[in-house]
Amino acid sequence: MFLVMGITGKVGGATAAHLLAQGKKVRALVRDRAKAASWADQGVELVDGDWNDATSIERALKDVDGAFVMLPPILAPSPDFREAKAVVANYVEALTNARPPRVIALSSMGANRTSDMGLITALSLLEQGFRDLTLPIAYMRAGGFFENFLYGLHVARGGTLPVFYNPTNRKSMMVATDDIGAKIAALLSGPAWLGHRAIEVGSMVSADDVAAQLSEVMNLDVKAFAVPRADWPAAFEQFGIPVGRSGPVELMYNAINAGGMDLGVAGTEHVPGTTSAGHVFAAAQRVTTA
Repeated sequence: MFLVMGITGKVGGATAAHLLAQGKKVRALVRDRAKAASWADQGVELVDGDWNDATSIERALKDVDGAFVMLPPILAPSPDFREAKAVVANYVEALTNARPPRVIALSSMGANRTSDMGLITALSLLEQGFRDLTLPIAYMRAGGFFENFLYGLHVARGGTLPVFYNPTNRKSMMVATDDIGAKIAALLSGPAWLGHRAIEVGSMVSADDVAAQLSEVMNLDVKAFAVPRADWPAAFEQFGIPVGRSGPVELMYNAINAGGMDLGVAGTEHVPGTTSAGHVFAAAQRVTTA
């Protein structure tokens, strides 16, 4: 039995799907059973609770063979990242008491840095918070998700894909969420290890590369366009970030553009991505046209 946190999200869902495909039993901690009903139909055991309650996390960890944990995605965190700190504290308490045989934690490229990383700071705090746990832990330092470009299927019909990567031909780590889930599932069900390990997941890809693959899927010439820095706040507001609260995501993209998510941090392992941005676009397009 393996616990999968965030099962109704992309990475948690991909992890659960790969574990189920292996014939493994899966458990999920959920706040809303209705949203996870499709997983229950596939045999997933649902436990009521959420990551804001250490007791419910510990209950979900009972007698598991391994666990995948993650932080809730918050695009406009408090200045002191108190939301992430609270969840990390809950995990530490629950993991200390339950002591599962192995833990996989979703992290990010750049989480090795402790300052000037914007949103990625939350994941740096997670890694720091887990540092003293005497459990086998793997930190999956994922690249930027290809799924974050899916807005391109709607906005790129004019021939441009607005991006925050500048210059657009500069490569940084990117990955499909299905590849992350596949690696997490393989680690959970694979050979045991000792201590803590950090694994970089993804491949070096540029915004121009993503736009070229979007062009193939849409059968339309699409070029990546770097949104001017002064226009970032207004652009992020269109993605649902409250007015005046886009500082952390802006700082994250500043760091990415300065090389903060590049491949090859010392002391890490690396798993290249196998799913292209084009495959992600094509799959999403099939769903919308079905």
